[in-house]
Amino acid sequence: MKTNIILAGVGGQGILTIAAVLDTAALASNLNIKQSEVHGMSQRGGAVQSHVRISDKEIHSDLIPQGKADMIISVEPMELLRYLPFLKKDGLLVTDINPFVNITNYPELEALYNEIKTHPNSLLIDAKTIAKSLGNSKATNIVLLGAAAAQLPLSDESLQEAIKTLFERKGEKIVRKNLEAYNKGKEIALEIVS
Repeated sequence: MKTNIILAGVGGQGILTIAAVLDTAALASNLNIKQSEVHGMSQRGGAVQSHVRISDKEIHSDLIPQGKADMIISVEPMELLRYLPFLKKDGLLVTDINPFVNITNYPELEALYNEIKTHPNSLLIDAKTIAKSLGNSKATNIVLLGAAAAQLPLSDESLQEAIKTLFERKGEKIVRKNLEAYNKGKEIALEIVS
């Protein structure tokens, strides 16, 4: 078993938090993991991406070759398109529909969505609105993680335990809000796929 995941977005959207949840869950499941990340020029607003590789065998490189990613999870729709060359033919795309417009020539949203929808396995989710409705606007990333959870090689229990572990220092309320966001993401993905 080997799963290659690319996480994409801009600084401040929680890309590295998703990676930390995946890493924590994989280690707790006695799986091998390698992770690499690239931060953009600015801490907030610059491109951020992470390669996460999970396997039951030894992993030799932390970078995912082009055409080998099983999924791309993106908290920003335009950033998703940047990494399409890495996606396998039948790979999964999961993205928030809400743009982070930090350039003057940001593409027209409908064209952006249409390009993403040309891929047969794509989930476009209004994760930001879902997170806000749960009272935790910062949990957009965790909503998207929940939406991708069914396709991950990690148990639901290990992912929820990883969320608890990573957020416990912020208090019980934050843990609960992030678990709600994760579960809502799972629920929304089921509705879309069904």
